[in-house]
Amino acid sequence: MGAMRRTVVGILAAFFLLAGTACSITTEDPGYVAPPPLPAMEHLEQAALADPAAFRVSGDVLSFITEDRNIVCSLTSARGEHLNLQYESNSFSDAANNKLATVPVAHCELAGYPKPAAGDIKDDCAGTGLGYLGGAALLSPDKATYGECRSGVTQMEAAYGPKGNKRGPLTELRVLAEGQNLERNGLRCSAHNGGVACGNVSAGVGFYVAKDRYELISKGAATASPAPAEAPKTP
Repeated sequence: MGAMRRTVVGILAAFFLLAGTACSITTEDPGYVAPPPLPAMEHLEQAALADPAAFRVSGDVLSFITEDRNIVCSLTSARGEHLNLQYESNSFSDAANNKLATVPVAHCELAGYPKPAAGDIKDDCAGTGLGYLGGAALLSPDKATYGECRSGVTQMEAAYGPKGNKRGPLTELRVLAEGQNLERNGLRCSAHNGGVACGNVSAGVGFYVAKDRYELISKGAATASPAPAEAPKTP
């Protein structure tokens, strides 16, 4: 009888121990404040690199789209002003451009975007001073720019803007999840803080783009656009 009692007591003790370790109560700390997101270049330096194989679209070009379908980016190459982009017609492979040096670049396009600040307009658009629009950012190993001369919408705007058709090659690209980081030829891009950061970490140059703001980053200084007073407009 004593042995049976000890066995029952042992079973009950084991049961209560299991119940106590398996069940826990979590309470929110009302005083907890989440830390702010890291600055773009610090994030690019610290975030773990994702497997590039899943984002390879042609050769060694890496392309991705953000989860909110507002930004598409490619870690690719340029010959002069000609970019190797699989989802956009271009002259990168034309024989006439083979004499130009091939340079690694990161290029992003947006469906919704802010206007470029006056100080960031670096092209007079063939002397007209017209048609320099936001919605595109380009990083080379030594500089970053925002905006470009064009007469229409970006490819992202055509696919995912207010009047987008949601068709074409952009819809087939893999999503780069928030925090994931890709690298090609020394340049990195990451989905970060609701937008995309791209940079050459060793040179301290890069950009951050999002629907309502952008930032051009260099070792000496960084310029950031303010949030627009009204929703970004299509050209």
